[in-house]
Amino acid sequence: MKRRFIITLLTNILIFTVSLSFAQDFEHPNVILIITDDQGYGDLGYTGNPHVQTPVIDSFAKESTRFNNFYVSPVCAPTRSSLMTGRYSLRTGVRDTYNGGAIMAANEVTIAEMLKQANYRTGAFGKWHLGDNYPCRPNDQGFDESVIHLSGGMGQVGDFTTYFKGDSSYFDPVLWYNGKQKAYKGYCSDIFTQQAINFIEKNQRSGTRNPFFCYLAFNAPHTPLQVPEEYYNLYKDIDPSLGFEDRRQPFVEMSEKDKEDARKVYGMVSNIDDNLGKLFAKLDELKIANNTLIIFMTDNGPQQVRYIAGLRGKKGDVYCGGVKVPFFLKYSARFEGNRDIEIPAAHYDILPTLAQICHVEMPMDRSIDGKSLLPLLEGEEIIWENRTMFFYWTRKYPELYNNIAMQSGPYKLVGHADHNSPITDFELFKLDDDPYEQMNILGDNKGVAEALKSEFDRVYAELITSENIKNPPRIVVGDRHENPSVLNRNDASGSRGIWAQEEIYGKWRVTINEGYYNIKFKFVNPIEVDGDMYLEAGSMVKKQKNEKIDTDIIVMKNIYFSQQDCDFKPFYEINGRNIFPFYVEFDKVN
Repeated sequence: MKRRFIITLLTNILIFTVSLSFAQDFEHPNVILIITDDQGYGDLGYTGNPHVQTPVIDSFAKESTRFNNFYVSPVCAPTRSSLMTGRYSLRTGVRDTYNGGAIMAANEVTIAEMLKQANYRTGAFGKWHLGDNYPCRPNDQGFDESVIHLSGGMGQVGDFTTYFKGDSSYFDPVLWYNGKQKAYKGYCSDIFTQQAINFIEKNQRSGTRNPFFCYLAFNAPHTPLQVPEEYYNLYKDIDPSLGFEDRRQPFVEMSEKDKEDARKVYGMVSNIDDNLGKLFAKLDELKIANNTLIIFMTDNGPQQVRYIAGLRGKKGDVYCGGVKVPFFLKYSARFEGNRDIEIPAAHYDILPTLAQICHVEMPMDRSIDGKSLLPLLEGEEIIWENRTMFFYWTRKYPELYNNIAMQSGPYKLVGHADHNSPITDFELFKLDDDPYEQMNILGDNKGVAEALKSEFDRVYAELITSENIKNPPRIVVGDRHENPSVLNRNDASGSRGIWAQEEIYGKWRVTINEGYYNIKFKFVNPIEVDGDMYLEAGSMVKKQKNEKIDTDIIVMKNIYFSQQDCDFKPFYEINGRNIFPFYVEFDKVN
């Protein structure tokens, strides 16, 4: 009798423990957020492309809840800031992809920081593009582990560890592991996927087995279009402009360069597809697939001309081709799969959605522009009355009425106009009837257009005066969290369009901690001898003669700085020319 009682007691304890474990898992599911770079709406088999081979993503889409009207920003960094914070990008300080406008303010609360309330382990792998220095890196913004490249893309000027590799920047790169340089072998997308898998596996096999948040942000198929040969060979003989029988969809003519670019892009996308197959297989092996919420999306439209399911425009445009992307969400333990949702949703909806699903509080001390998609995922019939979506894109700062759009319900007002243009210079579309934005109906609907323009004026005025735009983020140098600090071209402001130019005015917004520094100035090309290196920081100016021939590096040693917020403006003066450094390294010595 006693033995039977003990067996019954132990059985009940086991059942209770297992039930409690399941309840905890249900309350705090694992989360994997997958985002690709410059992969347009039409770069999937699932969305009608007969050429690109994406069997893994296509199968995932069929098992998921599909938001068929999902919107993002027209370009990279704004999308990522909204994704991470649930807020319009301008609120976060992000206003550009370079020109010093791709630094997200450190006072923003990211998904990773939010999930820390429930003891999530957090990892970021791939593209960050929200600040390359303290205090704005992933490891400063809630991520326990990160393996990333710098700036907007590998091989770009801001990513100085890969820029000088040229046509091989995607292979065997030096990346940034938890803020430190580390060399890796292989192709970038393979590396990022394997690091994500390692993070998940390590977490599951640890003693704690906390829930995890894995942010897998591929930099492919962003330029430069570098692809492993085996994947390029899948497409080398195709004509990407053929095979689209449904000519009801508009189709932009492709040049020979467009076709070759498409072949490379499709190879890069197929490589991503294979990598996601490895990731999903690992979830099955670890027996956590059922309780892992997985999102697949892209960050904006395609950069090059190719099939985009008839949508108008591409990356950088506020037309749907620039801002409408695939969005698939799968969480087998809780939501029915293979469903379509037509209600418009956006990137800033992800944070509030995860807050509800993962049972954590959203930030309560700031405006959150997103709405939780949980009611839609649970099958509720919802109509969001008066919900508007604002889109813009111009370099440096928003230009009033130039490449802007305001969408409400089926109506979308688009402006490519001057600040004082009349309403008749705008376009109005009704997306229910005209998803390809071909028919401007403003002439018969001026009242609708005027109402949308008034709403745009209100939102624009609010965002352009938001705190992180009025007081943009600063890079902090000489801090214990990052020393040395390297200021790169992506984060330099000054002249519009700073890239790899030599003679251009540039500066960095910095907070310099008091102390002595050795400062290294690296130039794109060797500089001429007998010029003067100038360092300007606030009211401090220092000059040093260069007596080295054919050098691309100048070092100033033991320079004292008082504690200050300032614009740091270095340049090399020679024969009336002012040459801006490619990057500057601050090394605090005491």
